[in-house]
Amino acid sequence: MLDAPLKNQLKTYLERLQQPIELVASLDDGAKSEQLRAMLEEIGELSDKVRLRFDGQDARRPSFSVGRAGEESARIRFAGLPTGHEFTSLVLALLHTGGHPPRVEAAVAEQIRALSGSFRFETVVSLSCHNCPDVIQALNLMAVLNPGVSSTMIDGALFQKEVEERQVMAVPAVFLNGEPFGQGRMSVEEILARLDTGAAARQAGELAAKAAFDVLIVGGGPAGAAAAIYAARKGLRTGIVAERFGGQVLDTLAIENLVSVKETEGPRLAAALEDLVREHGVDIMKMQRAESLAAGPDGLTELRLAGGAALKGRAVIVATGARWRNMNVPGEQAYKARGVTYCPHCDGPLFKGKRVAVIGGGNSGVEAAIDLAGIVGHVTLIVRSQLRADAVLRDKLLSLPNAAVITQVRVTEVSGDGQKVDGLVYQDHASGETRRLDLEGIFVQIGQLPNTDWLKDTLRLTAHGEIEIDNRGQTSMPGVFAAGDCTTVPFKQIVIAMGEGAKASLTAFDYLIRSSAPK
Repeated sequence: MLDAPLKNQLKTYLERLQQPIELVASLDDGAKSEQLRAMLEEIGELSDKVRLRFDGQDARRPSFSVGRAGEESARIRFAGLPTGHEFTSLVLALLHTGGHPPRVEAAVAEQIRALSGSFRFETVVSLSCHNCPDVIQALNLMAVLNPGVSSTMIDGALFQKEVEERQVMAVPAVFLNGEPFGQGRMSVEEILARLDTGAAARQAGELAAKAAFDVLIVGGGPAGAAAAIYAARKGLRTGIVAERFGGQVLDTLAIENLVSVKETEGPRLAAALEDLVREHGVDIMKMQRAESLAAGPDGLTELRLAGGAALKGRAVIVATGARWRNMNVPGEQAYKARGVTYCPHCDGPLFKGKRVAVIGGGNSGVEAAIDLAGIVGHVTLIVRSQLRADAVLRDKLLSLPNAAVITQVRVTEVSGDGQKVDGLVYQDHASGETRRLDLEGIFVQIGQLPNTDWLKDTLRLTAHGEIEIDNRGQTSMPGVFAAGDCTTVPFKQIVIAMGEGAKASLTAFDYLIRSSAPK
């Protein structure tokens, strides 16, 4: 199961175990159980602190628990083989259960320990999902720190009957004490905010008490991270406000065009950016949604947050990025995560053998259709005008026996049976004729919209909602700068966003040393 380099790496990690741990497997006679047995035996050979048992009684087979030796009931469980993106989740579960201290802020750890009650989390994942490990690792961390929390990872591809019974059509799908809790990527802070109802009020009070920043950055993507680093390196008191650190990068699977980095994945890049920003002493304020921006009578710019708090900055840099564009047709919102999805890599395995459609004729749409064709029964690409993707992608898609392309049409409705998607309706541009396509999944890939709705009455925006900036990143409001995908800068790329963030930060520094903005 594990190749030699991976074994050597894992052996090094397991040397950090401070106390014995026990892995208890529940197996049957199937091939997957044999694979899991082999994997666990290989892990057991790497450390004398890892003990194995194969007499587990879990109804889900194959599965195994990770617990401290002698513990009455283990709180972490994997139903399936945690390979692919989830292998890191397994490694961290082993280390943290074995006493190796987790990398978590002290305040967050204390908040986890303070939770009272019983929280039984079950999370359906796909092993190709790059969002799922963050959720699994957050819940496993909570299970390690609080005896009232348990966490079970369920491989949706392996336990399809359970997936169908629970009507899971997008991953990660989190259940708490048997009831739906959340869908999609969630950080440990986001999970805690939903469990600890008093946290928001406490945090709002803490934010309101903060002194004005020299540079206050809104947005935690590549542009915001670069701006924060450059500002901090100038010795400026810097703060960064973000709903989630990493932005759209967190939803990006493969990154192969970032200069000097051969290849990486979005979540890994986001984690590296956050680590670097923290090393520069930047005050990172997560899970904060900006609501308004205004020039204050004291010469400072005030940023109001959804939680009621207000922050001030001598200079402000807006780097709020963009979001997936919706089709805006009847039924889309009603069936979001119930057949309508935006990530073929994450949710594709849930539609194995089924009929699906991809909406969008650019590179992302065609790539999604090609990817899905290897999993689903049939995929239809729906294109408003003509295919715009690169020729090599078009040729590949058209060569696939279980793929079809329909051009010059627009989707007018997503239909469903009240529980999940059962088709879509589209209209032919030329004839005006309306047709229905029966299917079980719709993957939307039609571009993005800038996250600037909150700035409509504040900054000058284009008709598309992009913030108008000059060649130095200055907006229409003095002391307010902008960078990245939310601006008029063409070519929305990570490397460009980073450069724009650095430029906006240097411009902000130049503004501060030349202006009379109060200190």
